[in-house]
Amino acid sequence: MKRFHAFASVIWISLFRLPVPLASCPSITEERKEPTAPSDPIVLFLGGDVMTGRGVDQILPHPSNPRIHEPYMRDARGYVQIAEQANGPIRKPVAFSYIWGETLEELERAGPDLRLINLETSITKSGDYWKGKQIHYRMHPENVSCLTAAGIDFCALANNHVLDWGYGGLLETLKVLEKVNIETAGAGVNLSSAESPAVMPIEGKGRVVVFALGSPSSGIFSSWAADAHRPGLNLLPDFSEETLHRITEQVRKVKQPGDIAVASIHWGSNWGYEIPRARREFAHALIDRAGIDLVHGHSSHHVRPIEVYKDRLILYGCGDFLNDYEGIRGHEAFRGDLALIYFASIDPSSGCLLGLDMTPMKIKNFRLSRAERNDSLWLRDLLNRIGLEFGTRVQVNGENRLTLLWD
Repeated sequence: MKRFHAFASVIWISLFRLPVPLASCPSITEERKEPTAPSDPIVLFLGGDVMTGRGVDQILPHPSNPRIHEPYMRDARGYVQIAEQANGPIRKPVAFSYIWGETLEELERAGPDLRLINLETSITKSGDYWKGKQIHYRMHPENVSCLTAAGIDFCALANNHVLDWGYGGLLETLKVLEKVNIETAGAGVNLSSAESPAVMPIEGKGRVVVFALGSPSSGIFSSWAADAHRPGLNLLPDFSEETLHRITEQVRKVKQPGDIAVASIHWGSNWGYEIPRARREFAHALIDRAGIDLVHGHSSHHVRPIEVYKDRLILYGCGDFLNDYEGIRGHEAFRGDLALIYFASIDPSSGCLLGLDMTPMKIKNFRLSRAERNDSLWLRDLLNRIGLEFGTRVQVNGENRLTLLWD
């Protein structure tokens, strides 16, 4: 069950009765002048796609039946072999915490209030793979401890892999995550359940309300949409006025004064940096009209541009955070082996972004390690180039961490 706790502040009631002007926020200049910030901002860890199925599942203590139904591979252990050919042997089975590697040290250092990811795999023993789909991700339910090992608080499920092993696989995924007290949104036993956000209170600070949505542009089948009588996903049919109105009404029903509202959206292709105009306008409209304070975008296998629109953070594509693609050839220019840990600091009284710090990571042997200096500089140069039209840029410090600057 979702956790709903009242957090009221009468002074700010009128602020979130839309449409109203957004609260003004302090800006951050090129010299990184610190804004006047609340004494206790909300800090969120935002991860991109976390795929712990298939090859990753095979190195964990309780691997699934390795048989898969793909044109490229018939045995999930083949993905382990490809990775080992590229970067050396992986001693199996690994500990549940192994895959996170040095991410755990970064999480301990930053101490985020909540840890949010897009979970791009089904957690199930189901063998009912989705016919006509070429790729199927599955993790054994007894390997769910790999998520709790990193203290994950929330998994977005509105993506193109959560139904890979049928409706039974989806329902089992929901039950497994509920059992270990990981909040979810974006998929459910029916439409009402799939649309319901996760409401997560942070003691002494307020609540974070996360809506998860999936777009067909990421490869989600229209038939995966939940309805009144069928399990499925919270699917965005398009970026139309009607769709925006529906989301606005959903946010209004739940968001209270002092809440931070997050839209976690699975959208767009796997490769490429371009952000279509319709997607950018929709992200802006979610902030202007629906009351969303942060857009957490994912689907791309690499990082995409970052924007700060009216002092609200938009991550158009966080990139993959964990996967089993190591050693697979093609698209090397996009550096899909590099990942970013996003730490967003948000003013709980206004929803304004106070700062975004990012730690570059590298996937090797199905494990995350701190990226080397040259990789951090590569990510800096990339984000500066693709962020130019969005008014954002980053600087790298002596510890190879990145800080976002915006106009």
